[in-house]
Amino acid sequence: MKVRVRALPTIKSKESALRLEVKKAKSDIQKLEEALEQKIASYDKMLSLWGEFDTSLLRVKDVKMSIKKIAGVRIPMLDDVEYEIKPFSLFNSPAWFADGLTHLKELAQVGIEREFYSHKLALLEHARKKTTQKVNLFEKVQIPGYQDAIRKIKKFMEDEENLSKSSQKITKLKKERMMEAEQ
Repeated sequence: MKVRVRALPTIKSKESALRLEVKKAKSDIQKLEEALEQKIASYDKMLSLWGEFDTSLLRVKDVKMSIKKIAGVRIPMLDDVEYEIKPFSLFNSPAWFADGLTHLKELAQVGIEREFYSHKLALLEHARKKTTQKVNLFEKVQIPGYQDAIRKIKKFMEDEENLSKSSQKITKLKKERMMEAEQ
Protein backbone atom coordinates (compact mmCIF):
# COMPACT_ATOMS: atom_id res chain seq x y z
CA MET A 1 0.00 0.00 0.00
CA LYS A 2 2.80 2.41 0.80
CA VAL A 3 4.04 2.13 -2.79
CA ARG A 4 0.63 3.20 -4.11
CA VAL A 5 0.37 6.07 -1.64
CA ARG A 6 3.88 7.22 -2.59
CA ALA A 7 3.07 6.97 -6.31
CA LEU A 8 -0.03 9.12 -5.97
CA PRO A 9 1.78 12.51 -5.78
CA THR A 10 3.77 11.60 -8.90
CA ILE A 11 0.63 10.73 -10.81
CA LYS A 12 -1.09 13.87 -9.55
CA SER A 13 1.81 16.06 -10.72
CA LYS A 14 1.70 14.34 -14.12
CA GLU A 15 -2.03 15.07 -14.29
CA SER A 16 -1.39 18.74 -13.43
CA ALA A 17 1.32 19.01 -16.07
CA LEU A 18 -0.97 17.44 -18.65
CA ARG A 19 -3.81 19.81 -17.73
CA LEU A 20 -1.46 22.76 -18.22
CA GLU A 21 -0.25 21.42 -21.58
CA VAL A 22 -3.84 20.83 -22.75
CA LYS A 23 -4.70 24.40 -21.82
CA LYS A 24 -1.66 25.73 -23.72
CA ALA A 25 -2.46 23.57 -26.76
CA LYS A 26 -6.04 24.86 -26.83
CA SER A 27 -4.76 28.42 -26.66
CA ASP A 28 -2.27 27.76 -29.48
CA ILE A 29 -5.00 26.23 -31.65
CA GLN A 30 -7.22 29.24 -31.03
CA LYS A 31 -4.40 31.60 -32.10
CA LEU A 32 -3.73 29.55 -35.23
CA GLU A 33 -7.42 29.51 -36.14
CA GLU A 34 -7.57 33.28 -35.75
CA ALA A 35 -4.43 33.67 -37.88
CA LEU A 36 -5.92 31.38 -40.53
CA GLU A 37 -9.17 33.35 -40.57
CA GLN A 38 -7.25 36.63 -40.88
CA LYS A 39 -5.19 35.29 -43.79
CA ILE A 40 -8.30 33.98 -45.54
CA ALA A 41 -10.07 37.31 -44.93
CA SER A 42 -7.12 39.20 -46.42
CA TYR A 43 -7.48 37.13 -49.61
CA ASP A 44 -11.17 37.89 -50.00
CA LYS A 45 -10.40 41.16 -51.80
CA MET A 46 -8.36 39.18 -54.34
CA LEU A 47 -10.97 36.42 -54.71
CA SER A 48 -11.72 37.19 -58.34
CA LEU A 49 -8.02 36.89 -59.20
CA TRP A 50 -7.67 33.44 -57.61
CA GLY A 51 -9.77 31.99 -60.43
CA GLU A 52 -6.78 32.60 -62.74
CA PHE A 53 -4.28 31.03 -60.36
CA ASP A 54 -2.86 27.63 -61.26
CA THR A 55 -3.16 25.65 -58.01
CA SER A 56 -0.85 22.93 -59.30
CA LEU A 57 2.13 25.32 -59.04
CA LEU A 58 2.55 24.73 -55.31
CA ARG A 59 2.62 21.38 -53.58
CA VAL A 60 3.69 20.25 -50.12
CA LYS A 61 6.73 18.09 -50.74
CA ASP A 62 7.56 16.97 -47.22
CA VAL A 63 6.60 17.64 -43.62
CA LYS A 64 9.51 17.17 -41.24
CA MET A 65 8.69 16.38 -37.67
CA SER A 66 10.27 15.20 -34.48
CA ILE A 67 8.96 13.59 -31.31
CA LYS A 68 8.96 15.37 -27.98
CA LYS A 69 7.96 13.91 -24.64
CA ILE A 70 5.62 16.05 -22.59
CA ALA A 71 4.84 14.62 -19.15
CA GLY A 72 5.72 11.15 -20.44
CA VAL A 73 3.55 11.44 -23.58
CA ARG A 74 5.19 11.23 -27.00
CA ILE A 75 3.98 14.19 -29.07
CA PRO A 76 4.85 14.87 -32.73
CA MET A 77 6.35 18.33 -33.27
CA LEU A 78 6.41 20.18 -36.58
CA ASP A 79 9.97 21.06 -37.56
CA ASP A 80 9.70 22.17 -41.17
CA VAL A 81 7.47 22.04 -44.22
CA GLU A 82 9.09 21.70 -47.62
CA TYR A 83 7.21 22.98 -50.64
CA GLU A 84 7.70 22.16 -54.28
CA ILE A 85 7.07 25.01 -56.71
CA LYS A 86 6.60 24.12 -60.34
CA PRO A 87 8.43 26.48 -62.66
CA PHE A 88 6.24 29.08 -64.34
CA SER A 89 6.91 31.95 -66.66
CA LEU A 90 6.97 35.33 -64.96
CA PHE A 91 6.34 36.95 -68.35
CA ASN A 92 3.32 34.85 -69.37
CA SER A 93 1.72 34.75 -65.91
CA PRO A 94 0.07 37.61 -64.07
CA ALA A 95 2.46 39.68 -61.96
CA TRP A 96 0.76 38.70 -58.72
CA PHE A 97 1.47 34.94 -59.14
CA ALA A 98 4.73 35.21 -57.16
CA ASP A 99 2.91 36.95 -54.30
CA GLY A 100 0.09 34.44 -54.64
CA LEU A 101 2.54 31.59 -54.12
CA THR A 102 3.89 33.29 -51.00
CA HIS A 103 0.37 33.79 -49.63
CA LEU A 104 -0.55 30.21 -50.46
CA LYS A 105 2.57 28.95 -48.63
CA GLU A 106 1.60 31.00 -45.58
CA LEU A 107 -1.92 29.57 -45.65
CA ALA A 108 -0.62 26.02 -45.99
CA GLN A 109 1.90 26.56 -43.18
CA VAL A 110 -0.75 27.81 -40.76
CA GLY A 111 -3.12 25.00 -41.76
CA ILE A 112 -0.47 22.33 -41.24
CA GLU A 113 0.57 23.82 -37.89
CA ARG A 114 -3.07 23.84 -36.81
CA GLU A 115 -3.40 20.15 -37.70
CA PHE A 116 -0.27 19.32 -35.68
CA TYR A 117 -1.60 21.22 -32.68
CA SER A 118 -4.99 19.50 -33.02
CA HIS A 119 -3.27 16.11 -33.02
CA LYS A 120 -1.11 17.17 -30.06
CA LEU A 121 -4.24 18.29 -28.18
CA ALA A 122 -5.98 14.98 -28.84
CA LEU A 123 -2.98 13.00 -27.57
CA LEU A 124 -2.60 15.20 -24.48
CA GLU A 125 -6.32 15.07 -23.65
CA HIS A 126 -6.31 11.28 -23.96
CA ALA A 127 -3.26 10.99 -21.68
CA ARG A 128 -4.77 13.46 -19.19
CA LYS A 129 -8.02 11.50 -19.13
CA LYS A 130 -6.17 8.22 -18.48
CA THR A 131 -4.04 9.84 -15.76
CA THR A 132 -7.12 11.32 -14.08
CA GLN A 133 -8.69 7.86 -14.12
CA LYS A 134 -5.57 6.45 -12.42
CA VAL A 135 -5.64 9.16 -9.76
CA ASN A 136 -9.31 8.47 -9.08
CA LEU A 137 -8.67 4.73 -8.99
CA PHE A 138 -5.92 5.16 -6.41
CA GLU A 139 -7.74 7.76 -4.31
CA LYS A 140 -11.22 6.30 -4.35
CA VAL A 141 -10.77 2.55 -4.78
CA GLN A 142 -7.35 1.05 -4.18
CA ILE A 143 -6.02 3.08 -1.25
CA PRO A 144 -9.31 2.89 0.74
CA GLY A 145 -9.53 -0.82 -0.12
CA TYR A 146 -6.01 -1.45 1.15
CA GLN A 147 -6.65 0.60 4.27
CA ASP A 148 -9.79 -1.41 4.94
CA ALA A 149 -7.91 -4.69 4.39
CA ILE A 150 -5.11 -3.58 6.74
CA ARG A 151 -7.69 -2.60 9.37
CA LYS A 152 -9.35 -6.04 9.08
CA ILE A 153 -6.00 -7.84 9.30
CA LYS A 154 -5.03 -5.84 12.39
CA LYS A 155 -8.37 -6.64 14.03
CA PHE A 156 -8.00 -10.33 13.19
CA MET A 157 -4.46 -10.38 14.62
CA GLU A 158 -5.65 -8.62 17.80
CA ASP A 159 -8.47 -11.14 18.14
CA GLU A 160 -6.00 -14.01 17.66
CA GLU A 161 -3.71 -12.49 20.28
CA ASN A 162 -6.61 -12.07 22.72
CA LEU A 163 -7.73 -15.66 22.14
CA SER A 164 -4.18 -16.88 22.69
CA LYS A 165 -3.91 -14.93 25.94
CA SER A 166 -7.30 -16.21 27.08
CA SER A 167 -6.40 -19.83 26.37
CA GLN A 168 -3.08 -19.35 28.20
CA LYS A 169 -4.97 -17.98 31.22
CA ILE A 170 -7.43 -20.88 31.11
CA THR A 171 -4.59 -23.38 30.87
CA LYS A 172 -2.78 -21.69 33.75
CA LEU A 173 -5.93 -21.73 35.89
CA LYS A 174 -6.48 -25.45 35.14
CA LYS A 175 -2.89 -26.24 36.10
CA GLU A 176 -3.25 -24.25 39.32
CA ARG A 177 -6.51 -26.08 40.18
CA MET A 178 -4.92 -29.44 39.43
CA MET A 179 -1.97 -28.57 41.63
CA GLU A 180 -4.31 -27.46 44.42
CA ALA A 181 -6.33 -30.66 44.05
CA GLU A 182 -3.18 -32.77 44.25
CA GLN A 183 -2.17 -31.10 47.45
